[in-house]
Amino acid sequence: MTFEREISQPKISSTYISQGDFSVCCNSGDLISTILGSCVATCLWDPVARVGGMNHFLLPDGTQTPNEQASSFGANSMELLINALIKAGARRDRIRAKVFGGAEMYKGLTDAGARNSEFVLSYLQTEEIPLDGQSLGGSLARRIEFDPISGRARQKLVPDACIQEKVVVEVATNDLELF
Repeated sequence: MTFEREISQPKISSTYISQGDFSVCCNSGDLISTILGSCVATCLWDPVARVGGMNHFLLPDGTQTPNEQASSFGANSMELLINALIKAGARRDRIRAKVFGGAEMYKGLTDAGARNSEFVLSYLQTEEIPLDGQSLGGSLARRIEFDPISGRARQKLVPDACIQEKVVVEVATNDLELF
């Protein structure tokens, strides 16, 4: 008589976040993912409580317009993520971080990537949150997958979204003024 044992695979659930979003998970098999250019994603987790989350912010700071979420800006996004982690059982003094993004996607057009990178590193230092890893800058987009329970993160560079040169278009004029 033979017995077959069923091998159960852990169920994997993936949550994708876009600009201005964040997600917090505390279930085994949960993954949080995003794709970044000049934006920054911060992965935070509490290794003891086994809860973690990721945000994706567009700019370090700014004035919110009706079409923008407050979480699109670094300081707001960080506070929302930390508060959600604490609500899910994390302790502030055990939170650890990994950060990704901040690429210069369009050479000479904007310094948003550098500003985002500078902001997140300064924020973590000011808030005394240990930084366990970072991949900031460069000229390639990144796909990030984060396991919020273990704190493991995986990065895949996206080569076909490489740096673009700023193109200046000359407009011919003929001194005719229309009003």
